[in-house]
Amino acid sequence: MALRNFKVLTFDVVGTLIDFERGMLDYLHRAVPGTPVSDDAFLAVYRQARKSADVTWYPDDLVRVWHEIAPGLGLPDSDALAQGFRDSVAEWPAFADSVEALKRLRAHFKLVTMTNAQTWALRHFSRTLDEPFDMLLSCDDALCEKPDPRYFAYARGRFEGAWGFQQGQNLHVAQSQYHDIGVSKRLGITTCWIERRHGLKDSGGTIESEHTVPDYHFHTLAELADAVEAGL
Repeated sequence: MALRNFKVLTFDVVGTLIDFERGMLDYLHRAVPGTPVSDDAFLAVYRQARKSADVTWYPDDLVRVWHEIAPGLGLPDSDALAQGFRDSVAEWPAFADSVEALKRLRAHFKLVTMTNAQTWALRHFSRTLDEPFDMLLSCDDALCEKPDPRYFAYARGRFEGAWGFQQGQNLHVAQSQYHDIGVSKRLGITTCWIERRHGLKDSGGTIESEHTVPDYHFHTLAELADAVEAGL
């Protein structure tokens, strides 16, 4: 199916459009100048902490995460630092290609967020991305987080109700194999994997998962926009 035949693109936001790893690491180096903790070590323990049975809504959960990982990394631990970690989402950057690529894609599709972030954080991310979306959906709206299939059913109901588009007209665009690609394929949703960590070690800040072959595969969002404009 040609990419332009889709009508609505649903997007994972954190990790696909927003560089949460860079944002967290920037906070680490601001909050603890000169820390000897490597970026890879920080992301590895963060990834493990996010698997906890005590996980709460994201990114409020970052308060708990800081308290959990700081002692083991030899980082200072305080309520102020943990709260600062959570609040740093307001400064997390977009990937270098996100803003321009989203503008290009919006010329052809309706753009919808499907983020595990709470509404307050999604507002920050949307501003960072220059407000490109036709519909903003957060975990607060869906009352669950991906990879819960109910999130995908909720999103489908919302865009079908708003514009009449069916599941077959939806392309789900995401970075996370764990949260998005595997479950969307199992649900019969056409998937586009944006492999942001191409060429990098392990899965960074994203929970590991078995690999699911997507329907479309690009290393950047700009590559997806290029393919759409080329009529592929």
